[in-house]
Amino acid sequence: MEMRLHLHVLAILMIISARPPSVAGGLCRDSCGDVPVRYPLGIDDGCGSPYYRSMLTCADNTTLRLRTPSGTYPVSGADYADPHLVVTDPSMWTCARPFTAVHAAPFSLDTSTRFSLSPRNDHLFFNCDEERVIVAPRPAICDRYPDRCDSACDSAGYLCRNLPGCRGALEEGNMSCCAYRPRAAESLRAMLRHCEAYTTVYWRAVGDKFPPYDQVPDYGVRVDFEIPVTTRCLQCQDRRRGANGTCGFDPATRDFVCICDGGRNSTTDCADGRVTGHGASAGVVAATVVFSISAAIGIGGLVMYIRKMRSSKVVTCGVQSNENRFF
Repeated sequence: MEMRLHLHVLAILMIISARPPSVAGGLCRDSCGDVPVRYPLGIDDGCGSPYYRSMLTCADNTTLRLRTPSGTYPVSGADYADPHLVVTDPSMWTCARPFTAVHAAPFSLDTSTRFSLSPRNDHLFFNCDEERVIVAPRPAICDRYPDRCDSACDSAGYLCRNLPGCRGALEEGNMSCCAYRPRAAESLRAMLRHCEAYTTVYWRAVGDKFPPYDQVPDYGVRVDFEIPVTTRCLQCQDRRRGANGTCGFDPATRDFVCICDGGRNSTTDCADGRVTGHGASAGVVAATVVFSISAAIGIGGLVMYIRKMRSSKVVTCGVQSNENRFF
């Protein structure tokens, strides 16, 4: 009788532990404030591509932020046709406010991620110590061979003479400016140690104008990203087949999951009928793992209990052979 009671208790514990965990479930937010959030990006765990997991957050459902090794920065825009984000660094100086020296870590990215600094960025440094920083006009040869000229900070750069929003402002004051294109984030940090402030200007595409008038300078950091294209994601999003799903992944295994309306998750697309769960998220697989572990623990406890019960009894009749053992 006592043994049956213990078996019932173990069964109940196994059922309770098999319940799926609370996860972010079948719906993925498609915007944060005014910034659209679409595949491969995501702000809810299990949404988008696992390559960008936990790199974006949505503060108070109004401000999209990008996490990097140098800090967490507001994202002011996103483009998925020409994949990039526009990031604002609050420590950057712009001529819209009075000049103040700012000694802060310049914006940088983890090179192991699928994010990268766009070559359309120009970094400007102000009031540099010319005993420690080479400040000189950029020779004309550098336009053809830029790799040979990355050691100097160009004091004759176009943007130093044409800062967005305040063209010619530096010529009227006592503030020096030079443009620098680093090979790595470490050189940006080294520059800022010897300069009072910095800003980053990216070249924003506009309209259908012909080069070079199809781009205008604007304050901010352009961060490019890759869009992984897979057959399963294309099937998931294929509206012609009635799929209309959102590409996501299982937070536990990082396996692909097609997230459908109403919290239904499919292994291929929202029209195939093969689902991984109803009203739950892609984390149902995680619940299976939890169940397996709990079951193993429960069975292990049962085995130890039966062995203990048998060892405490004295065999008074019959022969305890390999044929009549439980284990």
